[in-house]
Amino acid sequence: MARNQLRPLFDRVVIKELEPDRMRQSGLVVPAGSHEPPPQHGIVLAVGQGVDWWEAAGVQMPVRPGDHVVFPASAGAWVEVDEERLLVCRVTELLGVLERVEQPLGDPRLGDALGEG
Repeated sequence: MARNQLRPLFDRVVIKELEPDRMRQSGLVVPAGSHEPPPQHGIVLAVGQGVDWWEAAGVQMPVRPGDHVVFPASAGAWVEVDEERLLVCRVTELLGVLERVEQPLGDPRLGDALGEG
């Protein structure tokens, strides 16, 4: 069976939302009825080609498919494609890209956080 794929235009990205997690690593639980929803997480599925002046200015799309991104609950528009809920938003609405950083044990920058400094 054929499957549809949403191709974003210009500076837009298509994101598949990851399951919302209201429990923080610190153990803090963000209640479901709080006034400010927590930032959402998702995986970039597709990116647009950017806008016409970007190439002349040397600007490249800052995300690529597969990136794990964080975005506010108010970002973009939700659409359904083949029964899958996807977010389409401008790249400028994204808050950031989550990247795994390996830190060696005994990193001096963590001294106070670990109660060692």
